[in-house]
Amino acid sequence: MIGLFFGDAEFPKLILKSIKKKKKNYFIIDLSKNNIFKKDIYSHRISIGQFGKILKLIRDKNCKKVIFAGKINKPKFSHLKLDMTGIYYIPRIIKAAKKGDAAILKELIKILSIEKIKVISSIYFNPELSLRRGNYSKLKPNKHDLIDIKKGMKILQNLNYYDHVQAVIIKNNIVAKETYKGTKKLIKSIKKTKIKSGVLIKFPKKKQDLRADLPTIGFDTFKDCKKAGLKGVVLKNKQNIFLEKKACINFANKNKMFIAVK
Repeated sequence: MIGLFFGDAEFPKLILKSIKKKKKNYFIIDLSKNNIFKKDIYSHRISIGQFGKILKLIRDKNCKKVIFAGKINKPKFSHLKLDMTGIYYIPRIIKAAKKGDAAILKELIKILSIEKIKVISSIYFNPELSLRRGNYSKLKPNKHDLIDIKKGMKILQNLNYYDHVQAVIIKNNIVAKETYKGTKKLIKSIKKTKIKSGVLIKFPKKKQDLRADLPTIGFDTFKDCKKAGLKGVVLKNKQNIFLEKKACINFANKNKMFIAVK
């Protein structure tokens, strides 16, 4: 039996499809904004304020392992219904929320660890969604691109623990860093020039919990990069979620963009 803490985005749906194909027993704790898994008979809508109820469900199902996947938005804490266990843990979650959505996820994992419940990698059932080191496009980074990539990687490595930056763009010697608003907003902030240049580098944050919060890109990312006049995308070896792989690679080849994994 596997417990699935699912938020928004397409990734949780792919996990669910894989689990069903493998005929694994599962149940869902739907933490998505609009209850997107409500039609699944094994789905439960429980807020993080009712942590006692969540733990009871996990134990009633004799579940030892859980997966977190998808975007879990910061809840309106004043509107949360709390049970006794929730009252005990909620101050920790509120404190984490001040650092961003990813910090909430990390705190939930810590709480489950205290309760002797193991969180496994979100790509455990979908290892094919994570790319290994190499080039995945016809076009490869040139010498100038490699200098930009090296610069971007160094910037990400030197960020402090509390930064929420998962991505940077290096374009015409200008550095743009991701904010809490996400990668899409970052790409849109880059002005397009006639000369196609620049690279998006998306790596895990420092001390990020790689079981549940891997950097994710998909077809929309590549369309946004093209609009911004970027030349390529760089990810970290086996520390990424790459959605719509075939469509992304075809798009990159058609638009003379590169996909590199370092």
